[in-house]
Amino acid sequence: MGRSADYSGERCAIAAAIDIVGEPWTLLIVRNAFLGHSRFEQWQKSLGVARNVLAARLKRLVALGLMQAVVYSERPLRHEYVLTEKGRSLKGVLVALYGWGRQHVYDDDDGPFFELVHDDCKGLFITQPKCEACGEMIGEHSVLKAREDGRGMTLSELYARKGMAVD
Repeated sequence: MGRSADYSGERCAIAAAIDIVGEPWTLLIVRNAFLGHSRFEQWQKSLGVARNVLAARLKRLVALGLMQAVVYSERPLRHEYVLTEKGRSLKGVLVALYGWGRQHVYDDDDGPFFELVHDDCKGLFITQPKCEACGEMIGEHSVLKAREDGRGMTLSELYARKGMAVD
């Protein structure tokens, strides 16, 4: 499957994350895994994604260690796809994207059909990142700065070291 962007020369964790989960449909597949989907047909029916695209995304998620394929039928051979710890750690990313979309894409009176709610109190999940060191919330006018020391590997170097295919 052809890629529209090449991040292999980047030395940035954001680029690395986008390289892994930034393909169309990938985060929605992960979202639906959190909602209990584990079988190919469930994703295909709920998302309407082309079968070849879904198969490629699931294969890549397994190859990258975000999901694990577990056989649930020998004849015919069928797999369930379950999130690994690495995949489950994307929950905060999904909640942050949801919060941004809820705040900046949907108006209050035309809210999204799909809402993320807390299972205990039924409140909406809206997040705002905070500084790990001081705990200050990162606001609209906070300045983000990059610190570069020149030692980090490019993505292609990192993938080669870990034996991962860049695709």
